[in-house]
Amino acid sequence: MAEKICFVSNKEPFEYTLSIVSGKWKLKIIYLLACTAPARYNMLKKNIDTITHKMLSTQLKELEQEGIVSRKEYPQVPPKVEYSLTPKGESLIPIVIAMCDWGRQNTLIKEPQDKHEV
Repeated sequence: MAEKICFVSNKEPFEYTLSIVSGKWKLKIIYLLACTAPARYNMLKKNIDTITHKMLSTQLKELEQEGIVSRKEYPQVPPKVEYSLTPKGESLIPIVIAMCDWGRQNTLIKEPQDKHEV
């Protein structure tokens, strides 16, 4: 049996982490930046093709405000901006790797839909 990890008396760390990475797009952005940083806006948009420009911009700003992503502007024409993970953002990489490992292990396993199918 797996070790219990529930800390009923202090769930704030879990809630804090969820508040940063929850949503449809943030973990995808963190994953891409972990793989390809520094990355430009258009590369992120191209690799998350169903995200709108407004949503990508909003998510990047939120991740930047939380100290997960850094934004570097270059003083040139046309403007050039690159995004990368901060050390705080890089500390999420083991979590992303664990999620990838879990997905790899479990996408091949089909759980019975009904207890009687076993």
